Amino acid sequence: MSGLNNSVLNEFILLGLSNSWELEIFFFVIFFFAYVSILTGNCLIIFIIALDSHLHSTPMYFLLANLSFLDMTLSTVTVPKMIIDFFRERKTISLWGCMTQMFLAHLLGGSEMTLLIVMAIDRYIAICKPLHYTTIMNHGILVGSVLLSWTVGFVHTMSQMVFMVSLPFCGPNVIDDVFCDLPLVLKLACTDTYVLELLVVAFSGLLSLISFILLIISYTVILITVRRHSPFGLSKALSTLTAHITVVTLFFGPVILIYAWPVSSYSLDKFFSVFYSVITPLLNPIIYSLRNKEMKAAMIRLRNRHISSNPTF
Repeated sequence: MSGLNNSVLNEFILLGLSNSWELEIFFFVIFFFAYVSILTGNCLIIFIIALDSHLHSTPMYFLLANLSFLDMTLSTVTVPKMIIDFFRERKTISLWGCMTQMFLAHLLGGSEMTLLIVMAIDRYIAICKPLHYTTIMNHGILVGSVLLSWTVGFVHTMSQMVFMVSLPFCGPNVIDDVFCDLPLVLKLACTDTYVLELLVVAFSGLLSLISFILLIISYTVILITVRRHSPFGLSKALSTLTAHITVVTLFFGPVILIYAWPVSSYSLDKFFSVFYSVITPLLNPIIYSLRNKEMKAAMIRLRNRHISSNPTF
């Protein structure tokens, strides 16, 4: 961390999404309501799972509640400042603020990546080994899996940030994005960062790509196994896995394109950054709640319980 003290620059300038005042107001309205929806939707999922005895004792929903927490927190790292910056002509972020933003983004992103893999394993056991599901996915395993996801996220972010904080920043300080991200900040360092850029590609890009491929293979194996053993259960398994495959694609797609794919257009980078930090956390509650019969049933039970406990005369 002491390397930051040797840096000449003490802030970065974010170019944001647009230079047009009218568009900035439009984006403010869109992103403000999107962020409120992210908080509301993910808090609602956590609230329902915590209060419904059937859901919070089910491994999949225990993991889903943790996914909602990660989504909500990941969005909070970047979106509130993005919203405030729509009213600022000069969008700045301190050097420490930039480093903190990148640290938290990769901590939460790495944790969510691991949690999605755990959720895929959970679905495999539930569908392919239903008689042993509750025995294998017991409370100790679930808590251990969540702790593992946070540990992996911490190792993932530290493996990159330990080099970032020692870099000197003494030249250009303009970041053509809506928040600080490793590839763009690396380019501003006053030293050769070729090796560090390869590390970012390896730790973030290739790791995400490999994880995504393994997840897709695992879901394919599940569907093939179900089809062989119970052709009638294929449609049910496919319905269950559709939500998971959609979430995995929405999460890993932008990450892979940002860190592993040689995208030269900064406008595309901005789009993927916004998609990763806003759209995915916004869609996850919709995917898991509106398409999920058990979540709908839990909502109805909680509503009926509230009505019965507060009768009107």
